[in-house]
Amino acid sequence: MMELKYRRASSWEFDLIMKEAEKFGELKHEFFGIVEGKFRDVYAVNEEVWRGIESLKIKPYAFGTFVGTIKVDKNLVEKFYPNIEFFYFVDIKKNFAILKPKTAFLFTTGKDVPKNGVKEYSWQGSKKLVILNEEGIILGLGLINPKSNGKFIKNITDIGEFIRRHK
Repeated sequence: MMELKYRRASSWEFDLIMKEAEKFGELKHEFFGIVEGKFRDVYAVNEEVWRGIESLKIKPYAFGTFVGTIKVDKNLVEKFYPNIEFFYFVDIKKNFAILKPKTAFLFTTGKDVPKNGVKEYSWQGSKKLVILNEEGIILGLGLINPKSNGKFIKNITDIGEFIRRHK
């Protein structure tokens, strides 16, 4: 069995995390821990909690909020792959879509978004958008397809996915 290693994110890893955040706005959190096993899982950690973890004799299974994974892509480039929770640590200013209520619900059931279901959006360079409802709750991530009215935003992942997952 592979032994897991727990450590602070290196400056290189923090840069990868920051680079991803900057596609959408500004990173609001500065302290991240890494659980290194097969992949490098990234957690947003409270510094006080981290000091407590460092003093433990036994190593924890996890800590903080899991926000994504750092892994090597097909071009052999290290990349940070965020999950939905990551975006709660980002002040979102660009590359987002706010959905109308009915469309927002349908998005959480795995459906793609028609253009007429979008209340407001900002798109600047990244094809990936953070999807929110009118209350500002993050519903998931989508890919914009500006040439299509029917599938204007393709659902990549959403908060309803866990419930739909087969056992």
